[in-house]
Amino acid sequence: MGVAELLILAVGLSMDALAVSICKGLAMKKATLRAGLTCGLWFGGFQALMPLIGYFLGALFADAIEAFDHWVAFALLAIIGVNMLKEALEKGDSCPTNSADMSVKTMFVMAVATSIDALAVGISLAMAGTRNIFLAVTLIGLMTCLLSALGVKIGNVFGSRYEKKAQVAGGVILIALGVKILLEHLGVPG
Repeated sequence: MGVAELLILAVGLSMDALAVSICKGLAMKKATLRAGLTCGLWFGGFQALMPLIGYFLGALFADAIEAFDHWVAFALLAIIGVNMLKEALEKGDSCPTNSADMSVKTMFVMAVATSIDALAVGISLAMAGTRNIFLAVTLIGLMTCLLSALGVKIGNVFGSRYEKKAQVAGGVILIALGVKILLEHLGVPG
């Protein structure tokens, strides 16, 4: 696989993390450089780590991972999305801030949820005979880090005007991502 193909793969894999980062930005009163870097490093790190793990596991676990990766990703994204919707629809004077949570627990769950597919991609790269896995995971990690950091700012600029609506949109986006992953893996044409 050439560099151009790896860049396209990196952009494709980073889209889930970008969407989640936009949701984070939507829920923030003010997006800081630290928040952008936090999302970028968590999501970029996991998007690089998961295909590396998948690559080295290779054919050993290929059948098992392909059998349920979509269900895990769907469940995690749906749970997070439903929680965001619930918080947005609760009565209150201001936008709930829980979805802007950058705690280790929250970021870990979101990073895993957005990188489950990357594990399967790593297995696919091993099966395809990719020789330079370190170039692949570096490009995937850097692209995801950059897009996720930008996503926080993009979401924040939009969300500062529409707090509750933005919160609802963030929840819907996460649920839609989970459904998309599930449907693609079940073979439903998109």
